[in-house]
Amino acid sequence: MSKVKRLSIGLTALTLAATGTLAACSNADSSSSGAASSTKAEGGDSSSGSGPARNPYLAADHYAITHLDSAQSDSFPDPIPRGTFHIDPKAMPRVPVGPVSIMTLASTSDKYRWISSTAGVRYVDVSDGGFKEVAALDTPGVAPISPQALDRVLDQNFTDAGQIKNAIAEDWGGADWTRIANGVYGLVDKDNRVYFNTFDSQLYIFGLKNKDKPEDGIEVVKHIDLKQYMGNELTTLGTPENVVGVSMTYDGHVVVAYSRGLLVFDRDLDGTPQQVRFGGDETVSNSMANDEHGGIYIASDKVMRKVVWTGSELSTEESDGAWSSPYDFGRQPPAVKFGIGTGSTPTLMGYGKDNDELVVITDGADHMKLVAFWRNKIPEGFAQKPGAKSNRIADQIEVTAGETDKPEFIQSEQSVVVNGYGAFVVQNIGAGGEPDRLVDVLANGPVDAPPHGMQRFEWDPKAHKWNSVWERGDVVSTSMVPATSTDTGIVFVNGYSKADGWEVTGLDWKTGETVHRTIFGQSNLGNGAYAIVEGLPNGDILFNSVGGPFRAKIAGK
Repeated sequence: MSKVKRLSIGLTALTLAATGTLAACSNADSSSSGAASSTKAEGGDSSSGSGPARNPYLAADHYAITHLDSAQSDSFPDPIPRGTFHIDPKAMPRVPVGPVSIMTLASTSDKYRWISSTAGVRYVDVSDGGFKEVAALDTPGVAPISPQALDRVLDQNFTDAGQIKNAIAEDWGGADWTRIANGVYGLVDKDNRVYFNTFDSQLYIFGLKNKDKPEDGIEVVKHIDLKQYMGNELTTLGTPENVVGVSMTYDGHVVVAYSRGLLVFDRDLDGTPQQVRFGGDETVSNSMANDEHGGIYIASDKVMRKVVWTGSELSTEESDGAWSSPYDFGRQPPAVKFGIGTGSTPTLMGYGKDNDELVVITDGADHMKLVAFWRNKIPEGFAQKPGAKSNRIADQIEVTAGETDKPEFIQSEQSVVVNGYGAFVVQNIGAGGEPDRLVDVLANGPVDAPPHGMQRFEWDPKAHKWNSVWERGDVVSTSMVPATSTDTGIVFVNGYSKADGWEVTGLDWKTGETVHRTIFGQSNLGNGAYAIVEGLPNGDILFNSVGGPFRAKIAGK
Protein backbone atom coordinates (compact mmCIF):
# COMPACT_ATOMS: atom_id res chain seq x y z
CA MET A 1 0.00 0.00 0.00
CA SER A 2 1.52 3.35 -0.97
CA LYS A 3 2.13 6.19 1.43
CA VAL A 4 0.95 9.76 0.87
CA LYS A 5 4.16 11.73 0.41
CA ARG A 6 4.95 14.83 2.46
CA LEU A 7 4.94 17.98 0.35
CA SER A 8 6.03 21.36 1.67
CA ILE A 9 3.75 24.12 0.38
CA GLY A 10 4.49 27.73 1.35
CA LEU A 11 1.12 28.99 2.58
CA THR A 12 2.03 31.95 4.87
CA ALA A 13 5.08 30.01 6.01
CA LEU A 14 2.84 27.07 6.88
CA THR A 15 4.09 23.65 5.90
CA LEU A 16 1.21 21.41 4.93
CA ALA A 17 2.40 17.91 5.62
CA ALA A 18 0.25 14.92 4.97
CA THR A 19 1.26 11.35 5.69
CA GLY A 20 -1.04 8.40 5.74
CA THR A 21 -1.84 5.06 4.31
CA LEU A 22 -4.53 4.42 1.74
CA ALA A 23 -7.59 2.91 3.34
CA ALA A 24 -7.46 -0.87 3.55
CA CYS A 25 -9.06 -2.61 0.61
CA SER A 26 -8.68 -6.20 -0.51
CA ASN A 27 -8.07 -5.21 -4.12
CA ALA A 28 -5.94 -2.17 -3.40
CA ASP A 29 -3.59 -0.96 -6.08
CA SER A 30 -0.99 1.81 -5.97
CA SER A 31 0.14 1.94 -9.57
CA SER A 32 -1.00 5.54 -10.05
CA SER A 33 -0.10 7.26 -6.80
CA GLY A 34 2.25 9.79 -8.38
CA ALA A 35 3.22 12.96 -6.54
CA ALA A 36 2.23 16.41 -7.69
CA SER A 37 4.53 17.81 -10.35
CA SER A 38 5.08 21.16 -8.66
CA THR A 39 4.49 23.02 -5.43
CA LYS A 40 4.64 26.73 -6.14
CA ALA A 41 2.36 28.48 -3.64
CA GLU A 42 3.63 31.43 -1.66
CA GLY A 43 1.50 33.39 0.79
CA GLY A 44 -2.18 32.80 1.34
CA ASP A 45 -4.67 32.11 4.09
CA SER A 46 -6.97 29.10 4.29
CA SER A 47 -9.64 30.94 6.33
CA SER A 48 -12.31 32.31 4.00
CA GLY A 49 -15.24 32.72 6.37
CA SER A 50 -18.15 30.43 7.15
CA GLY A 51 -19.10 29.47 3.58
CA PRO A 52 -22.29 30.00 1.59
CA ALA A 53 -25.52 30.58 3.48
CA ARG A 54 -28.14 27.84 3.39
CA ASN A 55 -30.86 28.70 0.88
CA PRO A 56 -34.15 28.06 2.73
CA TYR A 57 -36.06 27.55 -0.52
CA LEU A 58 -33.98 24.56 -1.64
CA ALA A 59 -34.75 21.00 -0.59
CA ALA A 60 -31.47 20.42 1.28
CA ASP A 61 -28.11 21.95 2.22
CA HIS A 62 -26.30 20.05 -0.55
CA TYR A 63 -27.23 18.42 -3.87
CA ALA A 64 -30.56 20.27 -4.27
CA ILE A 65 -29.13 22.33 -7.14
CA THR A 66 -26.56 21.64 -9.85
CA HIS A 67 -23.00 22.26 -8.59
CA LEU A 68 -24.29 21.28 -5.14
CA ASP A 69 -25.19 24.63 -3.52
CA SER A 70 -26.25 28.17 -4.41
CA ALA A 71 -22.59 29.26 -4.48
CA GLN A 72 -21.93 26.50 -7.06
CA SER A 73 -18.95 25.31 -5.01
CA ASP A 74 -18.87 21.64 -6.13
CA SER A 75 -18.02 20.77 -2.51
CA PHE A 76 -19.82 18.17 -0.40
CA PRO A 77 -19.41 16.79 3.14
CA ASP A 78 -19.79 13.05 2.45
CA PRO A 79 -16.76 10.95 3.46
CA ILE A 80 -15.65 9.09 0.32
CA PRO A 81 -12.69 7.05 1.61
CA ARG A 82 -9.11 6.81 0.46
CA GLY A 83 -8.07 3.61 -1.26
CA THR A 84 -8.31 1.76 -4.55
CA PHE A 85 -11.49 -0.08 -5.47
CA HIS A 86 -12.48 -2.16 -8.49
CA ILE A 87 -16.17 -1.80 -9.35
CA ASP A 88 -18.21 -3.44 -12.10
CA PRO A 89 -20.85 -0.82 -13.01
CA LYS A 90 -23.21 -3.50 -14.30
CA ALA A 91 -23.19 -5.19 -10.89
CA MET A 92 -24.15 -2.01 -9.06
CA PRO A 93 -27.72 -0.83 -8.35
CA ARG A 94 -28.48 1.50 -11.27
CA VAL A 95 -31.35 3.39 -12.85
CA PRO A 96 -30.87 3.15 -16.65
CA VAL A 97 -31.77 6.52 -18.15
CA GLY A 98 -30.19 9.10 -20.43
CA PRO A 99 -27.98 9.27 -22.41
CA VAL A 100 -26.34 11.77 -20.07
CA SER A 101 -27.63 11.98 -16.52
CA ILE A 102 -26.55 15.34 -15.22
CA MET A 103 -27.18 14.94 -11.51
CA THR A 104 -28.97 13.03 -8.81
CA LEU A 105 -30.64 15.81 -6.85
CA ALA A 106 -31.58 15.88 -3.17
CA SER A 107 -35.21 15.55 -2.16
CA THR A 108 -36.73 16.82 1.08
CA SER A 109 -36.27 13.30 2.53
CA ASP A 110 -32.93 11.62 3.23
CA LYS A 111 -34.51 8.39 1.99
CA TYR A 112 -35.08 9.59 -1.58
CA ARG A 113 -33.29 11.43 -4.39
CA TRP A 114 -34.39 12.85 -7.77
CA ILE A 115 -32.52 11.91 -10.96
CA SER A 116 -32.31 14.64 -13.60
CA SER A 117 -31.40 13.15 -16.97
CA THR A 118 -31.75 14.27 -20.56
CA ALA A 119 -34.92 12.14 -20.81
CA GLY A 120 -36.73 13.42 -17.74
CA VAL A 121 -36.85 12.68 -14.01
CA ARG A 122 -36.83 9.62 -11.76
CA TYR A 123 -37.49 9.26 -8.03
CA VAL A 124 -35.10 6.89 -6.27
CA ASP A 125 -35.00 5.20 -2.89
CA VAL A 126 -31.41 5.46 -1.59
CA SER A 127 -32.04 4.12 1.92
CA ASP A 128 -30.29 1.09 3.46
CA GLY A 129 -27.46 1.17 0.92
CA GLY A 130 -29.83 0.84 -2.02
CA PHE A 131 -30.56 2.71 -5.23
CA LYS A 132 -33.99 1.72 -6.54
CA GLU A 133 -36.33 3.55 -8.90
CA VAL A 134 -39.70 4.30 -7.30
CA ALA A 135 -41.32 6.55 -9.91
CA ALA A 136 -40.49 7.89 -13.40
CA LEU A 137 -41.67 10.52 -15.85
CA ASP A 138 -40.25 11.26 -19.29
CA THR A 139 -40.40 14.91 -20.25
CA PRO A 140 -43.21 15.63 -22.73
CA GLY A 141 -41.81 16.17 -26.21
CA VAL A 142 -38.47 14.52 -25.42
CA ALA A 143 -38.05 11.18 -27.18
CA PRO A 144 -37.41 8.45 -24.59
CA ILE A 145 -34.67 5.89 -25.18
CA SER A 146 -35.33 2.47 -23.72
CA PRO A 147 -32.85 0.90 -21.29
CA GLN A 148 -32.22 -1.84 -23.87
CA ALA A 149 -31.42 0.68 -26.63
CA LEU A 150 -29.31 2.70 -24.22
CA ASP A 151 -27.18 -0.30 -23.34
CA ARG A 152 -26.88 -1.56 -26.92
CA VAL A 153 -24.83 1.53 -27.70
CA LEU A 154 -22.92 1.70 -24.43
CA ASP A 155 -22.00 -2.00 -24.52
CA GLN A 156 -20.04 -1.54 -27.74
CA ASN A 157 -16.27 -1.11 -27.88
CA PHE A 158 -15.92 1.65 -30.44
CA THR A 159 -12.76 2.17 -32.46
CA ASP A 160 -13.78 5.27 -34.41
CA ALA A 161 -16.30 8.12 -34.19
CA GLY A 162 -18.19 6.91 -37.26
CA GLN A 163 -19.24 3.79 -35.38
CA ILE A 164 -20.59 5.97 -32.57
CA LYS A 165 -22.56 8.13 -35.00
CA ASN A 166 -24.08 5.04 -36.63
CA ALA A 167 -24.98 3.49 -33.29
CA ILE A 168 -26.67 6.69 -32.12
CA ALA A 169 -28.61 6.93 -35.39
CA GLU A 170 -29.76 3.33 -35.15
CA ASP A 171 -30.53 2.92 -31.45
CA TRP A 172 -30.97 6.43 -30.08
CA GLY A 173 -33.14 7.83 -32.83
CA GLY A 174 -30.44 10.13 -34.16
CA ALA A 175 -30.12 12.05 -30.87
CA ASP A 176 -27.54 14.83 -31.02
CA TRP A 177 -25.78 17.30 -28.72
CA THR A 178 -28.94 19.38 -28.16
CA ARG A 179 -30.24 16.57 -25.96
CA ILE A 180 -27.45 17.30 -23.45
CA ALA A 181 -29.15 20.62 -22.61
CA ASN A 182 -32.25 18.90 -21.19
CA GLY A 183 -32.30 19.16 -17.40
CA VAL A 184 -28.69 20.28 -17.31
CA TYR A 185 -29.04 22.93 -14.58
CA GLY A 186 -32.02 22.11 -12.38
CA LEU A 187 -33.05 22.25 -8.75
CA VAL A 188 -35.43 20.85 -6.15
CA ASP A 189 -37.34 23.33 -3.99
CA LYS A 190 -38.42 23.08 -0.35
CA ASP A 191 -41.75 21.53 -1.45
CA ASN A 192 -39.89 18.67 -3.21
CA ARG A 193 -40.64 19.95 -6.71
CA VAL A 194 -38.11 19.63 -9.55
CA TYR A 195 -37.51 22.53 -11.98
CA PHE A 196 -36.43 21.08 -15.34
CA ASN A 197 -35.66 22.78 -18.65
CA THR A 198 -35.33 21.49 -22.21
CA PHE A 199 -33.15 22.70 -25.08
CA ASP A 200 -36.18 24.15 -26.86
CA SER A 201 -36.83 26.40 -23.83
CA GLN A 202 -39.67 24.57 -22.12
CA LEU A 203 -39.63 24.85 -18.33
CA TYR A 204 -41.39 22.24 -16.20
CA ILE A 205 -42.13 21.80 -12.54
CA PHE A 206 -42.38 18.10 -11.68
CA GLY A 207 -43.74 16.79 -8.40
CA LEU A 208 -44.99 13.63 -6.75
CA LYS A 209 -48.66 12.83 -7.23
CA ASN A 210 -48.80 11.77 -3.59
CA LYS A 211 -46.05 13.06 -1.32
CA ASP A 212 -46.72 10.29 1.19
CA LYS A 213 -46.76 7.54 -1.43
CA PRO A 214 -44.04 8.17 -4.08
CA GLU A 215 -44.85 4.97 -5.95
CA ASP A 216 -48.09 6.63 -7.13
CA GLY A 217 -45.91 8.46 -9.64
CA ILE A 218 -44.73 11.86 -10.85
CA GLU A 219 -46.82 14.57 -12.51
CA VAL A 220 -46.32 17.86 -14.33
CA VAL A 221 -47.21 20.56 -11.81
CA LYS A 222 -46.61 23.46 -14.20
CA HIS A 223 -45.27 24.03 -17.69
CA ILE A 224 -44.33 27.24 -19.46
CA ASP A 225 -42.90 27.94 -22.92
CA LEU A 226 -40.12 30.48 -22.45
CA LYS A 227 -39.48 31.13 -26.15
CA GLN A 228 -41.94 34.04 -25.94
CA TYR A 229 -39.37 35.98 -23.90
CA MET A 230 -36.44 35.39 -26.27
CA GLY A 231 -35.16 36.96 -29.44
CA ASN A 232 -35.32 35.45 -32.93
CA GLU A 233 -31.70 35.87 -33.99
CA LEU A 234 -29.15 33.08 -33.69
CA THR A 235 -26.60 33.19 -30.89
CA THR A 236 -22.84 33.27 -31.43
CA LEU A 237 -22.99 29.46 -31.13
CA GLY A 238 -25.19 29.44 -34.24
CA THR A 239 -28.22 28.20 -32.29
CA PRO A 240 -31.54 29.81 -31.34
CA GLU A 241 -31.71 31.45 -27.94
CA ASN A 242 -32.46 28.80 -25.33
CA VAL A 243 -32.60 28.21 -21.58
CA VAL A 244 -29.22 27.32 -20.08
CA GLY A 245 -29.85 27.35 -16.32
CA VAL A 246 -32.37 27.50 -13.50
CA SER A 247 -31.68 28.75 -9.98
CA MET A 248 -33.49 30.03 -6.88
CA THR A 249 -33.07 33.32 -5.04
CA TYR A 250 -32.92 33.33 -1.26
CA ASP A 251 -36.41 34.84 -1.13
CA GLY A 252 -37.89 32.03 -3.20
CA HIS A 253 -38.01 33.36 -6.75
CA VAL A 254 -37.06 31.24 -9.76
CA VAL A 255 -34.22 32.63 -11.88
CA VAL A 256 -33.88 31.42 -15.45
CA ALA A 257 -30.67 32.06 -17.38
CA TYR A 258 -30.96 31.97 -21.15
CA SER A 259 -28.57 32.67 -24.00
CA ARG A 260 -28.90 36.46 -23.79
CA GLY A 261 -30.31 37.30 -20.39
CA LEU A 262 -32.18 36.52 -17.20
CA LEU A 263 -35.81 36.00 -16.23
CA VAL A 264 -37.25 35.97 -12.71
CA PHE A 265 -40.59 34.31 -11.89
CA ASP A 266 -42.42 33.56 -8.69
CA ARG A 267 -41.99 29.98 -7.53
CA ASP A 268 -45.16 28.80 -9.28
CA LEU A 269 -44.11 30.39 -12.62
CA ASP A 270 -47.19 32.60 -12.59
CA GLY A 271 -47.49 36.09 -14.04
CA THR A 272 -45.13 38.15 -16.18
CA PRO A 273 -41.46 37.71 -15.32
CA GLN A 274 -38.88 40.39 -14.64
CA GLN A 275 -36.30 40.37 -17.43
CA VAL A 276 -32.90 41.76 -18.35
CA ARG A 277 -31.18 41.19 -21.70
CA PHE A 278 -27.47 41.23 -22.45
CA GLY A 279 -25.57 42.32 -25.56
CA GLY A 280 -26.53 40.93 -28.95
CA ASP A 281 -22.94 39.80 -29.56
CA GLU A 282 -22.86 37.75 -26.33
CA THR A 283 -23.95 34.20 -25.53
CA VAL A 284 -24.47 32.61 -22.12
CA SER A 285 -23.84 28.85 -22.08
CA ASN A 286 -23.62 28.13 -18.35
CA SER A 287 -25.74 28.67 -15.25
CA MET A 288 -25.34 31.18 -12.40
CA ALA A 289 -24.42 31.51 -8.73
CA ASN A 290 -26.59 33.28 -6.15
CA ASP A 291 -25.86 34.96 -2.85
CA GLU A 292 -28.20 35.64 0.05
CA HIS A 293 -28.41 39.38 -0.75
CA GLY A 294 -29.97 38.99 -4.21
CA GLY A 295 -26.71 38.86 -6.17
CA ILE A 296 -26.92 36.78 -9.37
CA TYR A 297 -23.51 36.04 -10.91
CA ILE A 298 -23.56 35.08 -14.57
CA ALA A 299 -20.99 35.07 -17.38
CA SER A 300 -21.55 35.39 -21.10
CA ASP A 301 -18.78 34.48 -23.52
CA LYS A 302 -17.29 37.97 -23.13
CA VAL A 303 -18.62 39.63 -19.97
CA MET A 304 -18.89 38.62 -16.29
CA ARG A 305 -21.88 40.22 -14.51
CA LYS A 306 -23.50 40.65 -11.17
CA VAL A 307 -27.21 41.36 -11.60
CA VAL A 308 -29.17 42.12 -8.43
CA TRP A 309 -32.63 40.87 -7.53
CA THR A 310 -33.99 43.60 -5.26
CA GLY A 311 -37.02 41.59 -4.18
CA SER A 312 -39.23 43.16 -6.82
CA GLU A 313 -37.06 43.70 -9.90
CA LEU A 314 -33.83 42.78 -11.65
CA SER A 315 -31.32 45.60 -11.45
CA THR A 316 -28.14 46.30 -13.40
CA GLU A 317 -27.57 49.59 -11.53
CA GLU A 318 -24.36 50.19 -9.59
CA SER A 319 -26.41 51.83 -6.85
CA ASP A 320 -27.99 48.43 -6.21
CA GLY A 321 -24.62 46.67 -6.19
CA ALA A 322 -24.69 45.42 -9.79
CA TRP A 323 -21.63 45.48 -12.04
CA SER A 324 -20.17 44.07 -15.24
CA SER A 325 -16.63 43.39 -16.39
CA PRO A 326 -15.17 42.15 -19.66
CA TYR A 327 -12.71 39.26 -19.49
CA ASP A 328 -10.44 37.50 -22.00
CA PHE A 329 -11.90 35.10 -24.55
CA GLY A 330 -10.34 33.08 -27.36
CA ARG A 331 -11.21 30.50 -30.01
CA GLN A 332 -13.68 27.62 -30.04
CA PRO A 333 -11.76 24.48 -29.00
CA PRO A 334 -12.31 21.26 -30.99
CA ALA A 335 -13.74 19.14 -28.16
CA VAL A 336 -16.00 19.14 -25.07
CA LYS A 337 -16.27 22.91 -24.57
CA PHE A 338 -19.07 25.12 -25.91
CA GLY A 339 -18.15 28.58 -27.20
CA ILE A 340 -15.25 31.04 -27.08
CA GLY A 341 -15.71 32.31 -23.54
CA THR A 342 -15.70 30.73 -20.12
CA GLY A 343 -16.77 27.13 -19.75
CA SER A 344 -17.48 27.76 -16.07
CA THR A 345 -20.60 28.40 -14.10
CA PRO A 346 -19.39 31.18 -11.76
CA THR A 347 -18.45 30.06 -8.23
CA LEU A 348 -18.49 32.18 -5.09
CA MET A 349 -15.45 32.28 -2.77
CA GLY A 350 -14.85 34.09 0.51
CA TYR A 351 -17.46 35.18 3.03
CA GLY A 352 -17.78 37.92 5.64
CA LYS A 353 -16.77 41.57 5.77
CA ASP A 354 -13.24 40.78 6.96
CA ASN A 355 -12.57 38.40 4.06
CA ASP A 356 -12.08 38.83 0.32
CA GLU A 357 -15.48 38.19 -1.25
CA LEU A 358 -14.90 36.88 -4.77
CA VAL A 359 -16.57 35.16 -7.69
CA VAL A 360 -14.31 32.96 -9.83
CA ILE A 361 -14.31 31.49 -13.35
CA THR A 362 -11.83 30.22 -15.90
CA ASP A 363 -11.69 32.58 -18.88
CA GLY A 364 -11.88 31.79 -22.60
CA ALA A 365 -8.27 32.45 -23.60
CA ASP A 366 -6.78 29.58 -25.58
CA HIS A 367 -4.53 29.01 -22.58
CA MET A 368 -7.08 29.81 -19.90
CA LYS A 369 -6.61 31.82 -16.77
CA LEU A 370 -8.25 31.43 -13.39
CA VAL A 371 -9.97 34.77 -12.81
CA ALA A 372 -11.28 36.21 -9.54
CA PHE A 373 -13.64 39.20 -9.53
CA TRP A 374 -14.51 41.33 -6.52
CA ARG A 375 -18.13 40.44 -6.05
CA ASN A 376 -19.03 43.36 -3.79
CA LYS A 377 -17.04 46.49 -2.94
CA ILE A 378 -13.62 46.85 -4.54
CA PRO A 379 -11.08 47.47 -1.74
CA GLU A 380 -10.07 51.08 -1.34
CA GLY A 381 -6.80 51.80 -3.10
CA PHE A 382 -6.86 48.58 -5.11
CA ALA A 383 -4.91 49.08 -8.36
CA GLN A 384 -5.97 47.37 -11.58
CA LYS A 385 -3.77 44.32 -12.20
CA PRO A 386 -1.53 44.30 -15.31
CA GLY A 387 -3.30 42.61 -18.20
CA ALA A 388 -6.70 42.65 -16.48
CA LYS A 389 -9.56 44.18 -18.45
CA SER A 390 -10.98 46.07 -15.45
CA ASN A 391 -10.25 46.79 -11.79
CA ARG A 392 -13.23 44.55 -10.97
CA ILE A 393 -10.80 41.67 -11.65
CA ALA A 394 -9.08 40.98 -8.33
CA ASP A 395 -6.43 38.79 -9.98
CA GLN A 396 -5.92 36.29 -12.77
CA ILE A 397 -3.32 33.59 -13.29
CA GLU A 398 -2.58 31.35 -16.26
CA VAL A 399 -3.47 27.68 -15.84
CA THR A 400 -0.62 25.41 -16.93
CA ALA A 401 -2.27 22.19 -15.62
CA GLY A 402 1.06 20.37 -15.41
CA GLU A 403 1.43 20.35 -19.21
CA THR A 404 5.16 20.10 -19.93
CA ASP A 405 4.68 20.68 -23.66
CA LYS A 406 2.01 23.36 -23.86
CA PRO A 407 -0.78 22.15 -26.20
CA GLU A 408 -2.75 24.39 -28.53
CA PHE A 409 -5.56 24.67 -25.98
CA ILE A 410 -5.68 24.51 -22.21
CA GLN A 411 -9.39 25.00 -21.62
CA SER A 412 -12.23 23.74 -19.43
CA GLU A 413 -15.98 23.20 -19.71
CA GLN A 414 -16.21 22.72 -15.93
CA SER A 415 -16.85 25.12 -13.10
CA VAL A 416 -14.12 25.88 -10.59
CA VAL A 417 -14.21 23.66 -7.49
CA VAL A 418 -13.95 25.87 -4.41
CA ASN A 419 -13.17 24.87 -0.83
CA GLY A 420 -12.25 27.76 1.46
CA TYR A 421 -9.80 29.94 -0.45
CA GLY A 422 -8.72 26.93 -2.51
CA ALA A 423 -9.69 26.50 -6.17
CA PHE A 424 -9.30 23.48 -8.47
CA VAL A 425 -9.57 23.41 -12.27
CA VAL A 426 -9.25 20.78 -14.99
CA GLN A 427 -8.01 20.78 -18.58
CA ASN A 428 -10.70 19.28 -20.86
CA ILE A 429 -9.27 19.55 -24.39
CA GLY A 430 -7.63 16.43 -25.79
CA ALA A 431 -6.01 15.72 -29.14
CA GLY A 432 -9.23 14.71 -30.89
CA GLY A 433 -12.68 16.23 -31.04
CA GLU A 434 -16.03 15.61 -32.72
CA PRO A 435 -18.36 18.49 -33.76
CA ASP A 436 -21.41 16.80 -32.23
CA ARG A 437 -20.75 16.94 -28.49
CA LEU A 438 -22.82 13.80 -27.80
CA VAL A 439 -20.56 11.83 -30.16
CA ASP A 440 -17.57 13.68 -28.74
CA VAL A 441 -18.32 12.78 -25.13
CA LEU A 442 -18.55 9.07 -26.01
CA ALA A 443 -15.38 9.17 -28.14
CA ASN A 444 -13.34 11.19 -25.66
CA GLY A 445 -11.01 8.58 -24.18
CA PRO A 446 -11.82 5.24 -25.83
CA VAL A 447 -11.51 6.62 -29.40
CA ASP A 448 -9.88 10.06 -29.21
CA ALA A 449 -6.86 10.69 -27.00
CA PRO A 450 -8.18 12.04 -23.69
CA PRO A 451 -7.10 15.34 -22.14
CA HIS A 452 -4.58 15.44 -19.30
CA GLY A 453 -3.96 18.07 -16.68
CA MET A 454 -5.36 19.82 -13.62
CA GLN A 455 -4.23 22.39 -11.10
CA ARG A 456 -4.99 23.59 -7.59
CA PHE A 457 -4.65 27.23 -6.57
CA GLU A 458 -4.96 29.20 -3.34
CA TRP A 459 -6.13 32.78 -2.92
CA ASP A 460 -3.91 35.04 -0.78
CA PRO A 461 -6.24 37.61 0.84
CA LYS A 462 -3.34 39.71 2.14
CA ALA A 463 -1.65 40.16 -1.24
CA HIS A 464 -4.92 39.87 -3.23
CA LYS A 465 -3.43 37.31 -5.59
CA TRP A 466 -3.56 33.71 -6.76
CA ASN A 467 -0.80 31.21 -6.04
CA SER A 468 -0.40 27.78 -7.60
CA VAL A 469 -0.28 25.00 -5.01
CA TRP A 470 0.15 21.91 -7.18
CA GLU A 471 -0.51 20.62 -10.69
CA ARG A 472 -0.84 17.18 -12.22
CA GLY A 473 -0.19 16.81 -15.92
CA ASP A 474 -0.50 13.02 -15.80
CA VAL A 475 -4.13 12.70 -14.61
CA VAL A 476 -7.07 12.56 -17.02
CA SER A 477 -10.38 14.42 -16.70
CA THR A 478 -12.59 14.00 -19.78
CA SER A 479 -15.88 15.86 -19.33
CA MET A 480 -17.30 15.17 -15.86
CA VAL A 481 -17.59 18.00 -13.32
CA PRO A 482 -15.03 17.50 -10.52
CA ALA A 483 -16.12 17.74 -6.89
CA THR A 484 -14.41 17.64 -3.52
CA SER A 485 -15.19 15.88 -0.26
CA THR A 486 -14.48 18.39 2.49
CA ASP A 487 -14.63 15.53 5.02
CA THR A 488 -11.79 13.46 3.58
CA GLY A 489 -9.95 16.27 1.77
CA ILE A 490 -10.07 14.70 -1.70
CA VAL A 491 -11.01 16.21 -5.06
CA PHE A 492 -12.48 13.73 -7.57
CA VAL A 493 -12.27 13.61 -11.37
CA ASN A 494 -13.45 11.07 -13.97
CA GLY A 495 -11.06 9.89 -16.67
CA TYR A 496 -10.07 7.10 -19.02
CA SER A 497 -6.89 5.14 -19.78
CA LYS A 498 -6.30 2.26 -22.20
CA ALA A 499 -4.81 0.21 -19.38
CA ASP A 500 -7.57 0.50 -16.78
CA GLY A 501 -10.54 1.97 -18.65
CA TRP A 502 -12.84 4.43 -16.89
CA GLU A 503 -12.25 5.48 -13.32
CA VAL A 504 -12.87 8.07 -10.64
CA THR A 505 -9.52 9.43 -9.48
CA GLY A 506 -9.19 11.25 -6.16
CA LEU A 507 -6.35 13.68 -5.43
CA ASP A 508 -5.39 14.94 -2.00
CA TRP A 509 -6.64 18.54 -1.77
CA LYS A 510 -3.48 19.75 -0.02
CA THR A 511 -0.76 17.82 -1.84
CA GLY A 512 -2.16 16.66 -5.18
CA GLU A 513 -1.16 13.06 -4.60
CA THR A 514 -3.43 10.30 -5.90
CA VAL A 515 -5.14 8.87 -2.82
CA HIS A 516 -8.28 7.31 -4.33
CA ARG A 517 -9.10 5.22 -7.39
CA THR A 518 -12.45 3.64 -8.19
CA ILE A 519 -11.72 1.67 -11.34
CA PHE A 520 -14.71 0.78 -13.54
CA GLY A 521 -12.80 -0.87 -16.39
CA GLN A 522 -13.72 -0.66 -20.06
CA SER A 523 -17.49 -0.42 -19.54
CA ASN A 524 -18.80 2.83 -21.00
CA LEU A 525 -21.03 3.10 -17.93
CA GLY A 526 -17.89 4.48 -16.26
CA ASN A 527 -18.14 7.63 -18.40
CA GLY A 528 -19.62 10.54 -16.41
CA ALA A 529 -20.36 12.60 -19.56
CA TYR A 530 -20.84 16.22 -18.41
CA ALA A 531 -22.40 15.10 -15.10
CA ILE A 532 -21.07 15.71 -11.58
CA VAL A 533 -19.34 13.44 -9.06
CA GLU A 534 -21.35 12.97 -5.87
CA GLY A 535 -20.98 11.21 -2.53
CA LEU A 536 -23.38 9.41 -0.22
CA PRO A 537 -23.39 9.64 3.58
CA ASN A 538 -21.94 6.14 4.08
CA GLY A 539 -18.97 6.89 1.76
CA ASP A 540 -20.26 5.31 -1.45
CA ILE A 541 -19.89 7.21 -4.73
CA LEU A 542 -23.10 8.23 -6.45
CA PHE A 543 -21.89 8.04 -10.04
CA ASN A 544 -23.95 9.90 -12.63
CA SER A 545 -23.12 7.69 -15.60
CA VAL A 546 -23.91 8.51 -19.23
CA GLY A 547 -26.23 5.49 -19.06
CA GLY A 548 -27.93 6.37 -15.78
CA PRO A 549 -26.77 6.90 -12.19
CA PHE A 550 -25.56 3.99 -10.08
CA ARG A 551 -24.37 3.50 -6.54
CA ALA A 552 -20.71 2.48 -6.56
CA LYS A 553 -20.51 0.43 -3.37
CA ILE A 554 -17.01 1.12 -2.11
CA ALA A 555 -17.78 1.77 1.56
CA GLY A 556 -18.41 -1.88 2.40
CA LYS A 557 -21.50 -1.08 4.44
